[in-house]
Amino acid sequence: MAQRADEKNEKKILCVGLVCLDIISVVDEFPREDSDNRCVSQRWQRGGNASNSCTVLSLLGSPCAFMGSLCAGPAASFIVEDFSRRAIDISRLAWQPTGQTPSACCVVCPSSGSRTVLLADTNIPDVTSEDFNAVDLSAFKWIHWEARDPDQQLKMMRRVARYNAALPRQQKITISVEIEKPRENLYRLFSHADVVFVSKDVARQLGFNSPRSALRGLRGRLKAGFESQKSQEDGRGAIQHAVLICAWAEKGADASDADGTLLHSDAFPPECVLDTLGAGDTFNAAVIHKLANGCDLQDALTFGCRVAGCKCGFHGYDAIAEKLSALTRV
Repeated sequence: MAQRADEKNEKKILCVGLVCLDIISVVDEFPREDSDNRCVSQRWQRGGNASNSCTVLSLLGSPCAFMGSLCAGPAASFIVEDFSRRAIDISRLAWQPTGQTPSACCVVCPSSGSRTVLLADTNIPDVTSEDFNAVDLSAFKWIHWEARDPDQQLKMMRRVARYNAALPRQQKITISVEIEKPRENLYRLFSHADVVFVSKDVARQLGFNSPRSALRGLRGRLKAGFESQKSQEDGRGAIQHAVLICAWAEKGADASDADGTLLHSDAFPPECVLDTLGAGDTFNAAVIHKLANGCDLQDALTFGCRVAGCKCGFHGYDAIAEKLSALTRV
């Protein structure tokens, strides 16, 4: 997929954020404290929100690239090999001379549908705006950030905004951000993206008890200033907001479009929930895949819920392309 895209000089989707080593233990029931238990299975898997989204984008047929930090060692070697296996461009990796590649111990319990993650977020430095300044923006049509270091990431987004200012509408890079962690300093990123994914945890921390109330309540935090093609044609000159998307587990997902119209998709749970690890990253990637290929927001929202639901029915990501072959055609 990636080779054909390169031959066509097709622009890619860049995901900026964390990559780590996930050590995943599948158990019959969640272990009690201070007990000895046997796993049903155990595996190593490349993890991290932005990294996982790249995996799903690649499986869905979107040429993509990852930018994040690694530190040389056995974990990094495994991660690099897995990126290569997925045909994900890692030429923008920031290799760090200090620190350790992050790792996570993940306990997946199919009987309850739970996934419990213990992340060893080591002292490895995150990518900086200086690292990002070396990126050739002309290679990308969409750049997605996993909100982590707002000071550095705001500088990155502003660079893309300056780049976009000199381009016609159809050539501008779309900026998206996932605000997953309920941390006040991350909320500055709301107003700098064209598409914002806000988590259930963040919505609740900000006082909202449903996705619709979150969409209405958070609209004022979004970037305004988008003028739609339709508004230009009919002379209204209406100023539109960014798109806001909020997934809410078994309740599906809701979104507000640039006009503020509220949209909804039901969830599509599998017959048997086996592995919810990375379901949110899968949803984000599936929505971006559709939007980046010209689909409307309602179709993208529904597709995201379908792919995320399907992913929960098997371990890992490999079966996505096989099980959703009918849905991968944009």
